[in-house]
Amino acid sequence: MQEELQQLLHCIQPVDQSLSAAAQAHLDDLTKPQGSLGRLEEIALKYVLATGSLAPVLYNKKICCFAADHGVAAEGVSAYPAEVTPQMVYNMLNGGAAINVLTRHAGVDLDVVDMGVNHDFPDMPGLVKRKVNPGSSNMAIGPAMSEEDALQALLSGAELAVEAHKAGYHILGTGEMGIANTTPATALYSVLLDLPVETITGRGTGIDDERLTHKISVIKRAIEVNAAQSTTPFGALAALGGYEIAAIAGFVLGAAACKVPVVVDGFISSSGAVVALKLCPAVDDYLFFSHLSNEQGHRTVMQKLGARPILDLDLRLGEGTGAALSMQVIEGALKIYNEMATFSGAKVSEKSEE
Repeated sequence: MQEELQQLLHCIQPVDQSLSAAAQAHLDDLTKPQGSLGRLEEIALKYVLATGSLAPVLYNKKICCFAADHGVAAEGVSAYPAEVTPQMVYNMLNGGAAINVLTRHAGVDLDVVDMGVNHDFPDMPGLVKRKVNPGSSNMAIGPAMSEEDALQALLSGAELAVEAHKAGYHILGTGEMGIANTTPATALYSVLLDLPVETITGRGTGIDDERLTHKISVIKRAIEVNAAQSTTPFGALAALGGYEIAAIAGFVLGAAACKVPVVVDGFISSSGAVVALKLCPAVDDYLFFSHLSNEQGHRTVMQKLGARPILDLDLRLGEGTGAALSMQVIEGALKIYNEMATFSGAKVSEKSEE
């Protein structure tokens, strides 16, 4: 399976920058002062380069919400019990979660992917079964996953992205559900980006000060216990991550391999994207960070990456909610690029030279 990972990474190429001048010239010829649509123009240009087409399309949109349980929940790092994970998966499958409302609003298809929930789901519309194990092991006492299991989860995520591309989706997005998953996400950020645990650990589902202090100590202990296994990005993913985070990393890699732009949700999804970036820096050309999470530490992570999330709405839910909203912004940017008149075509006088 390691060979499959290497083949996947080999398929990911940096975008063709030779298209940049022509795309920028088109944006500058639109009937507006140059640059007056700000980040919409930047987003459109990045989308053009990611797809490799000067006439890009964006009709079919999909978000995969990856779900898994975490052994570290036994340490009491979350305000909610682990059984909430399968309960929320059922809520999503029944159409009642925030992600359902926002994907319907944005015209985005949604799949809920069971990567490692500690529950046996019946076959249901919208559910994709890719369970590796019924939850990760407790990373505070040893590796969260074996490297073999982490790789299986990663490759499953990549496979889903490739399948979505073949099915005709033009843009993909990530979401997640898993009680206690801010804990592995924070540990991964600390190790992969060399960030102090204290400054990036947040309250997750709303824990109090005492539990926050405990959460920080659990994360530090997990990093210490798994130090020998965490010397590489993939080793850190296996030791400190989770099945949904591994799948998100693979999903991002698979999308990039297919030249499909991928919209990353919030704090937890971004940790999967960081793993993907560490495995293959060229992934950055295809990544859109959807929003700046209100979860403590996300701003620090984005600054460390030099990334500019599209939205800043104080969201901290996850599920893919920020990705769904941001897809509408990206779609708007593409409509500007494709549908707006040009000075040359509309016979509108351009700015006079003085």
